[in-house]
Amino acid sequence: MLPTVPSRYPVLDVSVSALSLPLAAELVVARARQRPADYVCVTGVHGVMAAQDDPALRTILNHAFLNTPDGMPLVWLGRWHGHRQVTRVYGPDLMLAVCDAGRAVGLTHYFYGGVPGVAEELRTRLTARFPGLRVVGASTPPFRPLTAAEAAALQDEVARTRPDVLWVGLSTPKQERFMAAHAATLDTGLLVGVGAAFDFHAGRVRQAPRWIQRSGGEWLFRLCLEPRRLGPRYLKANPRFVLGVFAQLCGLHRHPLE
Repeated sequence: MLPTVPSRYPVLDVSVSALSLPLAAELVVARARQRPADYVCVTGVHGVMAAQDDPALRTILNHAFLNTPDGMPLVWLGRWHGHRQVTRVYGPDLMLAVCDAGRAVGLTHYFYGGVPGVAEELRTRLTARFPGLRVVGASTPPFRPLTAAEAAALQDEVARTRPDVLWVGLSTPKQERFMAAHAATLDTGLLVGVGAAFDFHAGRVRQAPRWIQRSGGEWLFRLCLEPRRLGPRYLKANPRFVLGVFAQLCGLHRHPLE
């Protein structure tokens, strides 16, 4: 029986699930053994702000089975809305929690994303870390939308392997669009978009220490590691987020769930 799916709270125009990491993992494990497929988004400040400029992305986030608070600002806002149980549901942590807990029920996994070689390295590392973990496939998509033939080949591969969870590591917003577009055609229980989790757990990119994550400073840590790639994202999105949230908290801007 599927545990009760939690309520949501507004962060600008995006509805975020009032979750803790243990509850999120429990829900993913339970829902992944059902068909037809649904999808889970793991959303931080970048995703929220991308959705302000993209109504289609906002709809995708708001219609996900879960839209988890991947970022301390979203956790703090959840608690401000009265959801005291909310904790950060960080994509890399969710992946580890589900891989661990899913062994008890024989959950099967497929890794889809990353640059060439990352999905296979992820498979090697996680099966060593979690004895008994069942990984039925791993592949790397092209860095562009799939052609009709490629989409059909992926559909055939997933139908052959029938993973309970298809982990998608394509970065935001590409992975959210991919999941929403393909969930109805893939024989899986859940698609879960976890972005940089592939690179972190494959050992390609260094994660921020836990104390930095808990303080809400992970964005700065990552900016220092990848300034050219992440600088434009953070320097544009973060100030807009702060101003938008200030307007929301002051009642200057009303949002759909309020």
